[in-house]
Amino acid sequence: MGNADLTEQEYLASYNVHAFDVPLTSVDLVIFTVREQALHVLLVRRGAHPAKGQWALPGGFIDIRNDPDLDGTALRKLREKTGVTAPYLEQLQGFGSSTRDPRGWSATFAYFALIGSSHIELQHGAGADAASWHPVGAAGVDMALAFDHGVILATAIQRLRNKVEYTSLPAHLLAPEFTLSDLQRVYEIVLGRPIDKSAFRKRVKEGDFLEEITGKQRHGSNRPAQLYRIRSGQPTVFFSRTMGA
Repeated sequence: MGNADLTEQEYLASYNVHAFDVPLTSVDLVIFTVREQALHVLLVRRGAHPAKGQWALPGGFIDIRNDPDLDGTALRKLREKTGVTAPYLEQLQGFGSSTRDPRGWSATFAYFALIGSSHIELQHGAGADAASWHPVGAAGVDMALAFDHGVILATAIQRLRNKVEYTSLPAHLLAPEFTLSDLQRVYEIVLGRPIDKSAFRKRVKEGDFLEEITGKQRHGSNRPAQLYRIRSGQPTVFFSRTMGA
């Protein structure tokens, strides 16, 4: 009996998923934070072959039995590395070739995440013997990364900087409570340039993505500064013009 004579249920019951070559398939994470007045990315040092001893982006193979989808794999790997369960997470793009991994033809789905680095205990676990934050320069870090992770990182940096020009994304790089000056400073760190204070505050007000925390201020040498947080349920705001416009 040919396939044309089978019902779909019969066809699927007899289908062999290994009838065609299947590439190695993984998810890699570009996890950004701001610390020590600079943009940083989380890297892990590989504890096993291939690329043993080299620094790489955290990630791993898809668990087809337990991960419901690609986002599920990314969230699982993020939780394993940082303990964070609900940061800003966005799929970057897919990368695949016959040469990116010496084990064979491989494809990875890259994501980037934005988190505040305070109170995070980094984990390394299986396949890695260290995990740490590394400062980000114009297009990457000051070392060669395993596989094609340098290309993935450079792509993520460009995506982040482009989106910061017209969105509220940098708020996700802060602690849950922050001042407007904290937020402006994060924008400046990611963009690598100063921003006019009055224009920035007008933009934040128009975006309406923050809410004041009633009765909470930060006290310093100057007058107390009001503390804010991201408005509950507020998605990323897209502004009508770029930061420099």
